[in-house]
Amino acid sequence: MSEKLWIFDTTLRDGEQVPGCQLNAQEKIVVAKALEALGVDIIEAGFPISSPGDFNSVVEISKAVSNPIICALSRAVEKDIEVAAAALKYAKKGRIHTGIGVSPYHIQYKLRSTPENIIERGVKAVKFAKRFVEDVEFYAEDAGRAELPFLAKIIEEAIKAGATVVNIPDTTGYCLPEQYGAIIRYLKENVSNIDKAIISTHCHNDLGMATANTISGIQNGARQAELTINGIGERAGNTSLEEVVMAIKCHQSIPVYTDIKTEKIYGTSRLISKLMNMPVQPNKAIVGRNAFAHSSGIHQDGVLKHRENYEIIDPKEVGVHESSIVLTARSGRAALKHHLDNLGVELEGEDLNKVYEEFLLLADSKRDIGPKDLLALVGKYLDESSFIELQEVSYQSNGTIKAHVKLKIGDKSHEASSSGNGPVDAVLKAIEKIVKPHYVLEEFLIQAITAGSDDVAKVHMRLMQGEKPYYGFASNSDIVLASAQAFVDALNKIPVKDKVTID
Repeated sequence: MSEKLWIFDTTLRDGEQVPGCQLNAQEKIVVAKALEALGVDIIEAGFPISSPGDFNSVVEISKAVSNPIICALSRAVEKDIEVAAAALKYAKKGRIHTGIGVSPYHIQYKLRSTPENIIERGVKAVKFAKRFVEDVEFYAEDAGRAELPFLAKIIEEAIKAGATVVNIPDTTGYCLPEQYGAIIRYLKENVSNIDKAIISTHCHNDLGMATANTISGIQNGARQAELTINGIGERAGNTSLEEVVMAIKCHQSIPVYTDIKTEKIYGTSRLISKLMNMPVQPNKAIVGRNAFAHSSGIHQDGVLKHRENYEIIDPKEVGVHESSIVLTARSGRAALKHHLDNLGVELEGEDLNKVYEEFLLLADSKRDIGPKDLLALVGKYLDESSFIELQEVSYQSNGTIKAHVKLKIGDKSHEASSSGNGPVDAVLKAIEKIVKPHYVLEEFLIQAITAGSDDVAKVHMRLMQGEKPYYGFASNSDIVLASAQAFVDALNKIPVKDKVTID
């Protein structure tokens, strides 16, 4: 019988500690509501003693959400605990998360204390927290490098003092999966009152093993996992919520279930990425842009024949509309035909073979093959008159921001001007005056790819036409020009048979 795995999300506490990723109170509320909709059980909303902003965020999040437990972090210090309790005043369900370092490194060099004193301080903190809330979580910081008999002793004493959850962090990301699992198993076997508390994992990714360690902890008896969206967090990050949840969903042998609504994972990931201005790496598991992209001819042919040949997750399960077949020099005829079919060009037999040979020559010399390239290859089969080329972009601000664009569509040039809330908005609206697209701009992400005042920006856009996504990419030191290029790139990927109308 599967047991529930409690999902403890610390995106707003541990995740927000990443330099440059700080959120204001309103943004934190937006994230908290998204986490509630996703189905997380506990939201660690902040470290109230650390700043007035963190205190107020915990207060406002407590007011804004109803279903998750709202957790506030504290050190094993009475003032910390008092402030955490005050911040949780409006929480429907509140938890104080307090604890202390337990490894020889922390005891000797950080806390300059003794093992006996550490146990005393930890127990005192739990007892004090119990005056304010019933639900108290005790963290044994750096448990991954602790001496096991001492770790078992302090966990046992914390549970006696009233801890309802005991957190076993691999704070430095040091452990191997078998080591971390063995720690959890040791506690299950050597802490006499362990059945009175839930064991929690909290793994960092310094050696790239956070997800593996968390799964190992769950397999050995942990029933709460502390995670962040996109794996953000201190140094190399925390365990990714999306990776743990989908690993459990894929492997029925792991005897737990979660209440996460997996179809909301991708949208929540993109929200966090946007608000924290922290792009998701393209090859990131589950939520990366390439997670469901295929460029190898062998893989493309296999996926087109039967998705499960090369995909263990249906993209729709995590909120991605469909897999993408990327055209490169390694693509086969099946991938080429797939893209041509989407463009409304049906080629078979010798005609397809001829175009494929020309395609390979082009792909060897060009990094990205797009619809315009394909149309050039099959020009005799299709009229190119609806293809768009960006020729000129200009913008100015004299109180009102105005933009002017010139597009070439087929063999005709078109010009338009528009005003907007900013230069990017004005330029896109000017393009829309010429091209009348039926779409929703669902994602617009700008990422700096060089350093300095003359940064080159990479712009990524996703347009939705019904349920179908179309992606546009461009890079330029001028963000406005890069945005216009990415927009046109996305428009050009809409199949000719579904093409936008032209003024």
